[in-house]
Amino acid sequence: MSDPILSRFALNAFEMLGDEDPELYKLVEGEYRRQIYSLAMVASCSNAHPSALACEGTFTSNVTAEGYPGARFHAGCEYVDQFEQLAIDRAKKAFKAQYANVQPHTASTANQVVTSRLVNPGETLMGLSLDAGGHLSHGAKVNISGSFYNAIGYRLNDKGFIDYGQVEELAMEHKPKLIICGTTAYPRIIEWDRFRKIADKVGAYLLADITHIAGLVIAGEHPNPIDIAHITTTCTHKQLYGPRGGLIMMGREWDLPNPRGKGTLSGLMQSGLFPFTQGAPIINNIVAKARALDRASRPEFKELAKRIVMQSRALAQALADRGMNVVSGGSDNHIILADTMASFNVTGIIAEKALEECNIIINKNFIPGDQLSPFITSGIRIGTNSMAARGLTEEAIGQCAELICRVLKSVEVVSEKEYRLDTEARDKYRDEVKQIALQFPIPGYPLPED
Repeated sequence: MSDPILSRFALNAFEMLGDEDPELYKLVEGEYRRQIYSLAMVASCSNAHPSALACEGTFTSNVTAEGYPGARFHAGCEYVDQFEQLAIDRAKKAFKAQYANVQPHTASTANQVVTSRLVNPGETLMGLSLDAGGHLSHGAKVNISGSFYNAIGYRLNDKGFIDYGQVEELAMEHKPKLIICGTTAYPRIIEWDRFRKIADKVGAYLLADITHIAGLVIAGEHPNPIDIAHITTTCTHKQLYGPRGGLIMMGREWDLPNPRGKGTLSGLMQSGLFPFTQGAPIINNIVAKARALDRASRPEFKELAKRIVMQSRALAQALADRGMNVVSGGSDNHIILADTMASFNVTGIIAEKALEECNIIINKNFIPGDQLSPFITSGIRIGTNSMAARGLTEEAIGQCAELICRVLKSVEVVSEKEYRLDTEARDKYRDEVKQIALQFPIPGYPLPED
């Protein structure tokens, strides 16, 4: 670096925070230590790369830039246009896309844009039911997607796989304008071709939401829907190790006619984001997206993606070997869905809380056919994105499985939500977790000096 001005900026910023707001500084430092010493096995996030975090923490957020590169409604966008175009080019390269919009604040926003431009209020869309592993934005009744539209949910079969036969039957019966294929708690491969055949049969558009598997798609560890679905959406933080944000992309059908009038389908998505849904983009977020997309296109990212899948399969098997009922019998991606009620007579919320006490972070989750409320659940969802980034070995993955099962077997259940865990046992588990965390630190995150 010719001039370390950015390093001086970052250092000065944290010094100012510590001097001017020590209360907040202490809280931020506490969260840093929590992440360092715990084992995050949450499927819906990862450890953002420090270089992406550095981009997000810059002064680029000071610029207001409504519009798109070369067509802004504000001055001062010389570099902003270059940031955004770089992010667009990198998204297209990473996903082999012909069109990319990098402005969505979230993947949910991206899904809302697609839905609102292709489906009128009251018309029909289809998506995987929330309690079967779908997402709020795929038609859940509590979400805008299930309130403004006639949302039809498809489900899983009795083995825990997407029931493509039911998808086709429901599509033939309800004739949706849009079919959404994508999940938040599905551990298996999604067959994009089968969805596209069904969509074509009923004249529906197909949206592939790859939010949970975007990194695997880029690395070739999961089939790529970009040229199969009409539109593909994703977030950038779950498996791209970048900032929280969304993308809208299209492949070979980017120039299909606009169903609402003149222009193309990609043009409809462009105007559907701005000005229809959002105002000014978050520039520092786009800068961080550009950084994450560059990392995801490098050869070493492919090795990381392989570890994600390998560790998920190994962890699923190790849990099953220790008495855990693993939904669908295993995993093809980063997600493991487990039935803790059937395994240890422990609800999902108790499992989540007890494991968190021991610094193992997972989340409660519906399992297929769950009869408990979404605030309790019969199962948990585990993910390997963060663990793979930390470089855990197969032996360490086995230790994690052993710890999870030991904690859940140690729980004394009081009610669906209440439990007791011996403090001596808890402290022992915490120490074991800390040893694994120190042996496999988060890359780029310095260990505290204490």
